[in-house]
Amino acid sequence: MRSEIRFLLGDERQDLVGVDPTRTVLQYLREDAGLPGTKEGCAEGDCGACTVILAERDETGGIRYRPVNSCIMFMPALDGKQLLAVEHVRAPNGTLHPVQKAMVDHHASQCGFCTPGFVMSLTALHIAGHAPERHELAEALAGNLCRCTGYRPILDAGRAALSNTRPSSHVPALRHSLDMLNTDAETLNTAGAGRRFIAPRSLAELTAILAAEPTALILGGGTDVGLWVTKQHRDLPLLVATEHVTKLRQLVVSDTHLTIGAAVTYADAMDSLAALHSGMGAWLRRIGSRQIRERGTIGGNIANASPIGDMPPLLLALDATLILASAKGERRLPLDDFFQAYRQTALAAGEVLVAIEILRPAADIRFGAYKVAKRFDQDISAVCAVFALQVDGQKVARIRIAYGGMAAIPLRATAAEAALMGKAWTEDTVHTAMAAIDTAFRPLSDMRATAHYRSLVARNLLLKFHLEHPVSSGLGAAA
Repeated sequence: MRSEIRFLLGDERQDLVGVDPTRTVLQYLREDAGLPGTKEGCAEGDCGACTVILAERDETGGIRYRPVNSCIMFMPALDGKQLLAVEHVRAPNGTLHPVQKAMVDHHASQCGFCTPGFVMSLTALHIAGHAPERHELAEALAGNLCRCTGYRPILDAGRAALSNTRPSSHVPALRHSLDMLNTDAETLNTAGAGRRFIAPRSLAELTAILAAEPTALILGGGTDVGLWVTKQHRDLPLLVATEHVTKLRQLVVSDTHLTIGAAVTYADAMDSLAALHSGMGAWLRRIGSRQIRERGTIGGNIANASPIGDMPPLLLALDATLILASAKGERRLPLDDFFQAYRQTALAAGEVLVAIEILRPAADIRFGAYKVAKRFDQDISAVCAVFALQVDGQKVARIRIAYGGMAAIPLRATAAEAALMGKAWTEDTVHTAMAAIDTAFRPLSDMRATAHYRSLVARNLLLKFHLEHPVSSGLGAAA
């Protein structure tokens, strides 16, 4: 084991000891490293002013560049990686980087507060050598909010800067430097300010730690836990990270199943998830921002048991199975049986979510996923609904209906499913099922929506799904 956090700050190696494990990267940059260009706006990973780039080794021998929110990322997450802040963005001769020059030339800086975050998001695309279409560029910048509403010149700057990009030529040298930082057999066990952080390297080590430390908090990407510190000011005495556990980072695609390790990020799982059905891709791109998807994990979204998490309704509709493990061994559990009460799950003491197993949908599955929120990009659902339907002739042969935001836990609408099973897939039958939804759920009123609104939306989303997937039209896919 070792206690120092090793990373590259730009090109300079850092070996830090005694750092508070819950100190954010943003705090480190501004207060310790003397790099104040990265800004704090919301302190919750929403505005993008704090965007930085993490460079890390990938499995092909290359480098993966990830734009991430530094305001909710804890310092130990830098271990073994390169951190690039806006001060590190420059051309080889020390002049303005092409992204910076384009921002100036197109008058895209506006008040300037959010500009460093935009520069970093665009630089991540520039390093990757990708020349995106306008809609791809807008999606890449969805996690960067311009308070001056100057998006047209920002998009123009992005298109100009990225029109003739080439992948970075510094990958071999950087890969060697990162290899020197990483000793894959070494566990990071660091402490500071009375708090500890452990990053085990194997599942056996992880479960042994959890057996010995039953009060430890399991940390995935930290996109939710980070807010517990920045917004709720919680004290987290012991964090045990899943990021370096090999088995939890695996994504296995077979002819029959997709198995996603619990520590796989949204960004790394997106293509495989979208390939399950043509109706999934557009919906998946509405989960968080690119910065959030590059850190947030599929397993974390399930294990934190939020009633408004986006993935649980999708996985409930797909009849997913969870693989859980402890020092006593592994077990399998249908996702249907995992959520028990508000923020409470079937995880036993010392147990961890290892993977999510999804059976590939049949070719004739009609699928619809809907997210209703106050804004299109990067928002929390008021209601999330996912439907998976099979018909036999005119009749419903199988249907699964799952909702988020309608109860204390993500939940299937089993009464509505029962009202549809074996019946003709007609509007009259659907209206009967809509009534069953109304009696099955008792949603709450909060800042996002009233209970009445949620109930109305939940009913009407089923009707919408029916109208978009009539039996006579063959297979279809909702956006």
